[in-house]
Amino acid sequence: MRWEEVCADRQLQDLPFKIELNKWGQIVMSPVKIKHSFYQGRIQRLLQSLLATGEVMPECAIETSDGVKVADVVWCSAERFDLIQDRVSASIAPEICIEVKSSGNTWDEMAFKKQLYFEAQAIEVWICDEEGQMTFCDRQSELAQSLLVPNFPQRIER
Repeated sequence: MRWEEVCADRQLQDLPFKIELNKWGQIVMSPVKIKHSFYQGRIQRLLQSLLATGEVMPECAIETSDGVKVADVVWCSAERFDLIQDRVSASIAPEICIEVKSSGNTWDEMAFKKQLYFEAQAIEVWICDEEGQMTFCDRQSELAQSLLVPNFPQRIER
């Protein structure tokens, strides 16, 4: 299956799952809990308040070597946004890709997605754990704080 077909399929609309594709075109669905949505929304609002330029977007579909993955939140510069805004899925990753870890995810899955986003040209990948603790990474290593958004908090508070 191709991402365009997933987006057009009425049976896949409004499901309480995050939908992605693997490299064989198979649909992978993950249930989303309220806490996951809370962290996703809070991260989006914080980014919007801390960045004066670019676009902050939830649920951004990104083409990777393992199929289309959907980052929970992204920040994209105006330049990259111009390249991807008319596409069904981003051919190049936004500069910041953020995943909110769910109880159904393993840390190995998070590490794999992080690598996929870097391969797709992300500059930083952030992971929010189930308690709101943020991890910031660039291609080389884990960072003490984001280099692109240094004022972003280390923990998302409720």
